[in-house]
Amino acid sequence: METAVPGKSKLDVAAIREEFPILREKVNGKPLVYLDNGATTQKPQTVIDSITDYYSRFNSNIHRGVHTLSQKATEAYEGSRDKVRAFLNAPRFEEIVFVRGTTEAVNLVARSFVGPRLRPGDEIVVSEMEHHSNIVPWQLLCQETGAVLKVAPFDDRGELDVDAYEKLLGPRTKFVSLVHVSNALGTVNPIECLTEIARARDIPVFVDGAQAAAHQRVDVQAIGCDFYAISGHKVYGPTGIGALYGRHEHLESMVPYQGGGEMIVSVTFEETKYNKVPYKFEAGTPDICGAIGLGAAIDWIESVGIDRIGEYEEDLLEYATRRIGALPGIRIIGTAGRKAGLLSFTIENIHPHDVGTILDQAGIAVRVGHHCAQPVMARFGVPATIRASFALYNTREEVDALVAGVIESQEIFS
Repeated sequence: METAVPGKSKLDVAAIREEFPILREKVNGKPLVYLDNGATTQKPQTVIDSITDYYSRFNSNIHRGVHTLSQKATEAYEGSRDKVRAFLNAPRFEEIVFVRGTTEAVNLVARSFVGPRLRPGDEIVVSEMEHHSNIVPWQLLCQETGAVLKVAPFDDRGELDVDAYEKLLGPRTKFVSLVHVSNALGTVNPIECLTEIARARDIPVFVDGAQAAAHQRVDVQAIGCDFYAISGHKVYGPTGIGALYGRHEHLESMVPYQGGGEMIVSVTFEETKYNKVPYKFEAGTPDICGAIGLGAAIDWIESVGIDRIGEYEEDLLEYATRRIGALPGIRIIGTAGRKAGLLSFTIENIHPHDVGTILDQAGIAVRVGHHCAQPVMARFGVPATIRASFALYNTREEVDALVAGVIESQEIFS
């Protein structure tokens, strides 16, 4: 089994795979080949153990208790917040808000920050390659306020048209929300440049980092954005947990997204005083074990090295693109010059769902469909694509299995 990127730092991928129990499973009697990491990554044993440890040794509610279990749980929960802060290079501990994932982060910012600032005719700018989660909340807000949603296009390679984006930003533009890495194309947007263009016009920027954080180093200070969101389950952590970075001055100015326990200092029937940030955005009992698991996932990523992960996946993507692209009848959707570990393609005269079924019979898990990015599909004139998305534990041998499965699909439908 390949254990290194040629000419680059060595990684013992065989040993890394042993840390993921699910990779020993069989599907339809075949060894699992898991190539659906864009949807969710698998979990290393250390993450699984962190959740078991919490429930087995110090399960308790946080912040409110003076007893030992509560204090241990609070320490672990808040410790994870600081791990996220360091992972994103946020300046302050208080700038990290735990949420259910990137989707909730978008909605929180839409409701608490953008909504109160909008007037009829104001504009919000997104890109044509956004996930539905970074489209629908803004559409809802526009419907309620009379604001207008503007869309920056991308070209035939799947690269954002920076000039067109810049021309969209005008005196009525109140907010920009952009994806860092496209979940349907793999395109890595020049997010620092895009943010700088907006910030030069005093336009706040939200970045959807759901597909970026597992593949490359994220530095919110270098990016210069106002908000950045990640989902735990896409960075080897649990589902149902994520984090929102927000500039401290913005979070201080925002109204709470939800009301309830923990997000308050005091409550009377006449008045409620809100808690300080980030706690005023974390109403009720949070996903304590999820946050702890996210912290463990970040520890695991840091132990391997995010730069080494990116190098390895870049080589794997290049290999997969070359092998799949050499097959007859293949159309690769998204050929940007800079991509993360994701390959979308179609096969002439075969529906992606049929290919997905055939691959599943061989134990190969890929994603088929519109990937919650229907405008992207419409732009390329296809109803769906086959998406193979890679993680550190994938190998060239698994890419070869994918290629064999595609060839089998072509033979069946020939």
